[in-house]
Amino acid sequence: MVTVSTSAFYERANQQIASLRKQSEDLQKQVGSRERLSRSSDDPLAAAKLRSLSRRERLTEIDQRNSDRAKTSLSLADSSLSSITSSIIRARDLALQASSTTLTDENRKAIATEISELRSNLLALANTSDGEGESLFGGAIAGAAYVESGGVVSYVGSANAQVTELGDGQTVERSLTGPNVFSFNAPSGATDIFAVLGTFAAALNTGGAAAATAADDALAALDPALQKATTAQTIIGTRMAWVETMDDRRTMSEEMMAQDRETVGGADFATTYTRLQEMMTVLEASQASFVKLSSLSLFNQLS
Repeated sequence: MVTVSTSAFYERANQQIASLRKQSEDLQKQVGSRERLSRSSDDPLAAAKLRSLSRRERLTEIDQRNSDRAKTSLSLADSSLSSITSSIIRARDLALQASSTTLTDENRKAIATEISELRSNLLALANTSDGEGESLFGGAIAGAAYVESGGVVSYVGSANAQVTELGDGQTVERSLTGPNVFSFNAPSGATDIFAVLGTFAAALNTGGAAAATAADDALAALDPALQKATTAQTIIGTRMAWVETMDDRRTMSEEMMAQDRETVGGADFATTYTRLQEMMTVLEASQASFVKLSSLSLFNQLS
């Protein structure tokens, strides 16, 4: 005759019910989180793959922040260049007016005033800073890209623009240095927009026959100045398109990583929920059986 210990029965029943309850809780967590792994030991290989995916996702987040910063700077540079181009076009229109021999010296002085204002505006645009206080056209420096002393404007920025990592070994320069926008070769030689407009305004204020000649010289210099500015706009536009391309690649990579994460560690909702329902049914049946068995008078007589 087999003897069943009451304490052994209760211990074995408790262990079985606790195991079923633990499995049910794990399935409930999987349903809620949509992840099948609650600890690395559940599937060490899958856990290692998930850790690798997490590292890639963190790097992707850094790349996206860098991309956002690059887009902000490039957009600001594009807007500034539009204003710069408009100012140069206006200066060219004024030079064309000033070249007329019918103008009086007073007329030319009025034009000189506007030319000086355009020069000041261009200097302010040249010293635009980005959203983080760095010089937009000064390269890798903070503060002004250009300084004026004794009526002469000089570039004090670095030789190279700031470079930003976009991921996958790709980079982009967030803007252009001042000389790449404001310096050019005129018929008289290498110069910049500030020198051209400064000389032009001074000649107009002086008046006389030399003023008309200065207007012709300014016209000849402003054409390459305008070309330099519009070329800079094209370069910035190309860089903005490149950043967008990298963003598209990153989005595709993120989608692939999400699919990989789902494949490696994801819990299929329908399947997991069905298993949970089955487990809950088994648990309820086990608990009901335990209650019935533990209440039998015959069982109470066993020792």
